[in-house]
Amino acid sequence: MRASPRSGGIFDLDRKRSRIAQIDRDSSQPDFWNDNAKAQAVLKEKAALEQTVGAFERSEQSLEDAKVLLELAEEASDAATRQEAERALLAVDFELSRLELARMLSGENDRASCFMDINAGAGGTDSMDWSAMLLRMYTRYCEAKGWKVEINDYVAGEEAGIKNASLRIEGEYAYGYLKAEIGVHRLVRISPFDANARRQTAFASIDVYPEISEDIKIDIPEKDVRVDVYRASGAGGQKVNKTSSAVRITHLPTGITVAMQNERSQHANRDMAWKILRARLKDLEVKKREVARDQAEAQKMDIAFGSQIRSYVLAPYRMVKDHRTGVEKGNVDAVLDGELDELVTAKLLGVKNPNRAIPE
Repeated sequence: MRASPRSGGIFDLDRKRSRIAQIDRDSSQPDFWNDNAKAQAVLKEKAALEQTVGAFERSEQSLEDAKVLLELAEEASDAATRQEAERALLAVDFELSRLELARMLSGENDRASCFMDINAGAGGTDSMDWSAMLLRMYTRYCEAKGWKVEINDYVAGEEAGIKNASLRIEGEYAYGYLKAEIGVHRLVRISPFDANARRQTAFASIDVYPEISEDIKIDIPEKDVRVDVYRASGAGGQKVNKTSSAVRITHLPTGITVAMQNERSQHANRDMAWKILRARLKDLEVKKREVARDQAEAQKMDIAFGSQIRSYVLAPYRMVKDHRTGVEKGNVDAVLDGELDELVTAKLLGVKNPNRAIPE
């Protein structure tokens, strides 16, 4: 077990129980409902705390029951009962892993939808093709999670793949999970673009930032931005729009550029571009305030050798390895088809042992 069932360990149950009691006291006051929105938020917080505490208490009881069963099996030398007790203990350990994951997804923005940027790096045409493969992989992963994926902007490569793409991913905990993917991703394979069929290495970077609530106001002076409009087009020059409906906003002080061409009208594209810009500026401010910078930010290095968080090797052998956790997957095709849960969850839990059971 990774946490003491009596103390709550990493789950800090005493603090959660204390907070529940405090909310109970506050909600009994006559002025509690004077601010309805605040009251609803507090009660929602209480419900979430009660759910966590209740789940841990159920696991605690299951653990005690399994211990008793194991003691009885030892006394009676009953192999079948011993196996039943061991299965019960494994189930408790697995449930604690789930609770630990829920704790790791309790950040301020973890429940939010998010935006994802995919950018080709070193590797020429192979890196652009690799970026397109990542776009497909994350689209499938998100769809399997029940999240909605929209392509906001898409710049095709000259020969194949994409130079970059910007996505909006709508769904509960989208940011919480996908923040584990921030960094440089490396592909090793026999290049389909090399006439001599040589092995090539390609890189692409992933950045993810949360969608902020409309209630959060980010003041952006007009003098700090430049707005350009141009004709929208789909991948490979398809679906060319005859009107200048696409919008590009550049935030001059930071150099952040947001392009939007997915919507049908310039007005809609402009609104979404501003929304994305506000989200990126908010995310930038949060990261600036962090004393110990997030690991993902520390990995904002060149999109090339030595900076990758994960390698996808298709030749001379086949394996996906996350360099942060040590988790390896032999079924590369499944990973590229969007089966990322084990890799993502391991990063969120801080797993360093690839043999550890990980909840999916």
